Amino acid sequence: MSEDRKQTIDSKYIQQHLANERTYLAWVRTSITIIGVGFLITNLHFSTMTAKIEMSDVLAKIIGIASILSGILTIILTTIRYFAKGRDINSQTFRFSKKMVVYLSASLIIIFVVFAIYFLFAWGLIKT
Repeated sequence: MSEDRKQTIDSKYIQQHLANERTYLAWVRTSITIIGVGFLITNLHFSTMTAKIEMSDVLAKIIGIASILSGILTIILTTIRYFAKGRDINSQTFRFSKKMVVYLSASLIIIFVVFAIYFLFAWGLIKT
């Protein structure tokens, strides 16, 4: 190898780093989708609902805010994990992280449960 093109530690594990980057980008797309769902639900609710049901208004706002916060938190956590995984790959100490999957699953389940409750109120199946 020439003097100006030395092999870096990152280049030893290039496939793993590229996979880490693809995973990071997938998480970013997921967080954008979560935020988009929150905007969509809130926008659809306030632009299409003719009957004013106070509880469904509150639930639509909760869904929107929860989606935005979950999406932002996902971006923050996945960025932190991206750099940590890169460091772990280079030091050959990579460990599977369950926390991010558990966090995202729990967040989405909560949002979807509130979404289901919202529809029950919006469709008039539950009265306040």
